[in-house]
Amino acid sequence: MGERSEPLERLIEQLDLERIETNLFRGEGPKDRRDRIFGGQVLAQSLVAAFRTVEDRVAHSLHAYFLRPGNPRIPILFTVDRIRDGRSFTTRRVVAVQNREAIFNMAVSFQQTEEAPDRQIDFPEIGEPEGVPYEEEIQILASRAGFEVEQDDRRFDLPIEMLNPGGLRFSESESLAPRVTTWLRSRGSLPDDPALHQCVLAYASDFTIMVPAVRPMAMGLGQKGTQSASLDHAMWFHRPFRADEWLFHVQDSPVTAHSRGLGRGIIYTREGRIVASCVQEGLIRARR
Repeated sequence: MGERSEPLERLIEQLDLERIETNLFRGEGPKDRRDRIFGGQVLAQSLVAAFRTVEDRVAHSLHAYFLRPGNPRIPILFTVDRIRDGRSFTTRRVVAVQNREAIFNMAVSFQQTEEAPDRQIDFPEIGEPEGVPYEEEIQILASRAGFEVEQDDRRFDLPIEMLNPGGLRFSESESLAPRVTTWLRSRGSLPDDPALHQCVLAYASDFTIMVPAVRPMAMGLGQKGTQSASLDHAMWFHRPFRADEWLFHVQDSPVTAHSRGLGRGIIYTREGRIVASCVQEGLIRARR
């Protein structure tokens, strides 16, 4: 990857939290035309806050709940609770607050690197990076939903480059298979900091994981009357990786019921090594 794009620079600035006290940090919103903060941003910023209280360890898992929509026009306060510091594992709890109300809650566990036997399931046919750019599909989705899309609208100027083979097609009403694949990487190079690469991938993991839950249901996310929101998110980091190199995200959905859909993802390198997994449950509701 070459020079960093402006959106990636903005993301890195947002992830560089201000330390107010030993376990208290402040982060800024995107300052664009969104009516709420993208969930992946709060997820990534919370992971940064936890990292600021840990030394010489990488995250291996996180479990989070999205409690309230975040306001992009005011700062977020992140409080870190140092649950446990063990010989091999470290546990932290992070609560993100706006207007004295919790908007996000996360538990994250860190581990010292250990040499051990290594295995994985067979990997799919990965091929070369190609597909429909995510921004194009988002702009079409916004236009069909009645939003004005301006050329300088920063909502669609993303720090992550994403290509979707065959397209996500999440604005259509036909029933489709509950599976999508996405190529992703940061729009420019990142420093050699494993923590930052984990935080950037956590940010990116929230973009498309719920799309498979909607595809078989003949109710596009862009249709009027369709309500959607992230409810919770879990993620596991299995091996080292670089978020500024192409990663292949294979996503599916086994079930949607009671207005809740479940999305699952496995993230591979171009060589087929599994580096991370994630699961999210989201609200999918057809309003009358």
